[in-house]
Amino acid sequence: MEKPAAKPTEEKLKPKLFSVIKNYSFSQFIKDVVAGIIVAIIALPLSIALALASGVGPEQGLYTAIVAGFIVAFLGGSRVQIAGPTAAFATIVAGIVATEGLDGLIISTIIAGIILIIMGLCRFGALLKYIPNTITSGFTFGIAVTIVIGQIKDFLGLSFDMGKAVRLFGMTFKLDEAPIETIDKVKAVCLNIGTLNWQALVIGLASLAILIFWPKKLEKIPASLIAVVVCSLVVKFSGMHVNTIETLYTISNDPPHLTIPEVSFARVKSLLPNAFTIAVLAAVESLLSCVVADGMIGSKHRSNMELIAQGAANIGSALFGGIPATGAIARTAANVKNGGRTPVAGMVHSIVVLLILVLLMPYAKYIPMPTIAAILFVVAYNMCGWRNIRNTVKTAPKSDIAVLFVTLILTVVFDLVVAIGVGLVLAALLFMKRMADVTEAHAWVDIDDEDTDPDNILLKKIPENTRVYEINGPMFFAAADKYKYMLDDKNIEVLCIRMRNVPAVDATGVEALTRIVKRCVRHNIKVVFSHVNEQPMKAMEKAGLTELVGKENFCSHIDTALLRAEQIEKELHSA
Repeated sequence: MEKPAAKPTEEKLKPKLFSVIKNYSFSQFIKDVVAGIIVAIIALPLSIALALASGVGPEQGLYTAIVAGFIVAFLGGSRVQIAGPTAAFATIVAGIVATEGLDGLIISTIIAGIILIIMGLCRFGALLKYIPNTITSGFTFGIAVTIVIGQIKDFLGLSFDMGKAVRLFGMTFKLDEAPIETIDKVKAVCLNIGTLNWQALVIGLASLAILIFWPKKLEKIPASLIAVVVCSLVVKFSGMHVNTIETLYTISNDPPHLTIPEVSFARVKSLLPNAFTIAVLAAVESLLSCVVADGMIGSKHRSNMELIAQGAANIGSALFGGIPATGAIARTAANVKNGGRTPVAGMVHSIVVLLILVLLMPYAKYIPMPTIAAILFVVAYNMCGWRNIRNTVKTAPKSDIAVLFVTLILTVVFDLVVAIGVGLVLAALLFMKRMADVTEAHAWVDIDDEDTDPDNILLKKIPENTRVYEINGPMFFAAADKYKYMLDDKNIEVLCIRMRNVPAVDATGVEALTRIVKRCVRHNIKVVFSHVNEQPMKAMEKAGLTELVGKENFCSHIDTALLRAEQIEKELHSA
């Protein structure tokens, strides 16, 4: 007889550092130091490149890695999270700097930090599941597209001639001011493609070749660092006419220092939309990074504490000259792969970046801009998640595909606020339609005692090594994490999932079921489904889940499913 699952305990508002330090060993300290140094080396060129893509100076990217990285490691809810500037913020920050200035960016980031802290204190960490995967995938790919478009100018060495008129297709096009919006940047590139600098293109292609073909055996030495060093030396000693960081920016090796902006109520009010965008994106990306890290180390993060840490980190970053920060998935993964297992690695990473800033920053002026562009091309490719989009197009219902592409297009054409807002409204409307389509009225027999229901699982004989779970209600993005507990008990041979009360699933629901099945496969556990309704069955067939489980393991009734489970157990014992 199955016992109901225990109610989960409320998540602690306690930094992971304070929990793991109790059993900290010297051997783990050495591993954390090594991991922190390697991640700092990886973060160096990325932080500079992302700062330049954000329209600020190169040192401000390092300030962000130093201040935000240390605060998130010290206060965060993950054991291995590495925070700093990320590509997701580049176009947003560039837009704020262009329209509101650096003071506007600082105030927006501080307000965003306050919003994040409030979200954490109000236990909103779990509510971010209400942003479906299709919206996240859409705006992530859209951001990647905007990054690529924004770097074409430097990669090709173009010169934007303001006021130049070009006649195309019988129409006159003119660039009146430096482009800010993505569509304007496309227009500017097309109007000025004749100014292509072949020497810049050669350096850009050489940088891309190093980034793409750097041997995996040497991956502890970041390809981006090699590209920066090699191409800087080539440009310096060959006399090639290629823009470097020194051409466009003033280099400073001063450590982070306190900066207090001028604040007024009117200013705060006008910057609230920007702050909200930064807060939502920081929350989504940092918690996504935490989930990825949990899967790599078998841990469980504290989402609300992570939000508080991200809020404090963004406030600290803004006050000390940095830009918005969040958890960086690639750097977090590098931390794990190199032995980091506690927040000490993240703190070491920040200290090492600070030392590099003070000692080596003057040499950054030699870095060619095409190399920066090439690094950002690779960052955009790695973040775009094109495989997820391809799988969604192949397997998801049409409504989910529509949400994905609407979000993607709006991110590129307009901005993230519009994209997320429209995406959420569209997802909600389509979900309500889906629920309306599958809702039916049934005449129920009045039963005083539920145990007289012949289909009550409590009255069934369940094979010894089989566990039965019944899912009630639609499986959609907001409920997808409710099924994680199914495999808490690993001492089983067959997992029977009863779905008679599941009228519909969406792409995220199918993904949740697929994760459960794949986890069962890893633990040599067979899965049997009982009474899968028409819409969920079609979605599961389209996703290839029926082939993965085996059509013989889809049963029309719980009695048939239990007989199938019993047969599987006999086959396993006789093998």
